[in-house]
Amino acid sequence: MNTSPIKKRHGLQRVWYAAGYSFKGLRAGWHEPAFRQELLLSLVLIPLALVIARQWLEAVALIGTVVLVMITELLNTAVESVVDRVGPEWHELSGRAKDMGSAAVLLSLLLCGGVWVTAVVRWWWY
Repeated sequence: MNTSPIKKRHGLQRVWYAAGYSFKGLRAGWHEPAFRQELLLSLVLIPLALVIARQWLEAVALIGTVVLVMITELLNTAVESVVDRVGPEWHELSGRAKDMGSAAVLLSLLLCGGVWVTAVVRWWWY
């Protein structure tokens, strides 16, 4: 069995190649409609967070929840890709894995929405 090429690299060369793989993953994520929508929305929300936040911790919470949604979406897409790679036939465990990935995205979206609604209400009325 062949080992991963990244395992053969050390030091800054390993970091350089790992960063390349990460950007390759982001490019792959761009081809997923949900991730693309969330990324484009983040281009609006992240600067807006800096406007409505009253303290730096509030800005971190607002930005952090947006980034968390994108992270969760990428992980969900990775799970779905692995399940699809295993085989096209339906299996209970495959369905469960995909459903749990989708549930993780839902929870991250609810958290993000709750944090943002709270911050906007606080900014608007106080």
